[in-house]
Amino acid sequence: QVQLVESGGGLVQAGGSLRLSCAASGRTLSTYKMGWFRQAPGNEREFVARILWSGGSTYYADSVKGRFTISRDSAKTTVYLQMNSLKPEDTARYTCAFGTRRSEYDYWGQGTQVTVSS
Repeated sequence: QVQLVESGGGLVQAGGSLRLSCAASGRTLSTYKMGWFRQAPGNEREFVARILWSGGSTYYADSVKGRFTISRDSAKTTVYLQMNSLKPEDTARYTCAFGTRRSEYDYWGQGTQVTVSS
């Protein structure tokens, strides 16, 4: 089992920045990838970004490319999402996910709310 705890959400004005953190605990030696997803009210959950634990390769949704940066602290099994130039359409609940293989994510956090005011 792996437990994920997100933090860092909040209310910010458009153009501002936030940094989300996700700390993983438990059987983290099997980490293959970690990612961030978001879901706004009335919308389906959408992929935001992911990072491979070995090598640090990253991948982003087009909607956040150039504004968001995903990074990791391997020593602490923590993944971060630095969000800059935030827009009202970035408002959503952001959830981190943990995967032990390429095809899917096995564990999910509870999420942290990000609200961007115009």
